[in-house]
Amino acid sequence: MAKNAISYGTGRRKCAVARVWLEPGEGLITINDRDFKDYLCRPVLEILVKSPIEALEVDGRYNIRARVKGGGVSGQAGAVRLGISRALVQLDEGLRKSLRAGGFLTRDARVKERKKYGRKKARRGFQFVKR
Repeated sequence: MAKNAISYGTGRRKCAVARVWLEPGEGLITINDRDFKDYLCRPVLEILVKSPIEALEVDGRYNIRARVKGGGVSGQAGAVRLGISRALVQLDEGLRKSLRAGGFLTRDARVKERKKYGRKKARRGFQFVKR
């Protein structure tokens, strides 16, 4: 792919879906038109989002623009991370091996279990009263 091309990746985590675009730039990361530090509010999530970029040592080479919807902030951060990883692979197929080894291309499929009838929550039964 060309050096000045824009690449795209979709990331999902829990109920969150992230659409991520990578373009050559100075390393700005925006999520829903806000700076990612303002959007995520927690340093742990900031580290999570930047982890694939830092693992490949391409920090400061790409501007990252993400649109996220659904889920909570933690799920959205995980979705953006997967989206960034997939966009990097689309940009350069040679990065796939190192991203796969770091676990950045694995979709975390854990979602909330549905509530069943006759139960208070997914598995918890109603409180039993003997008398």
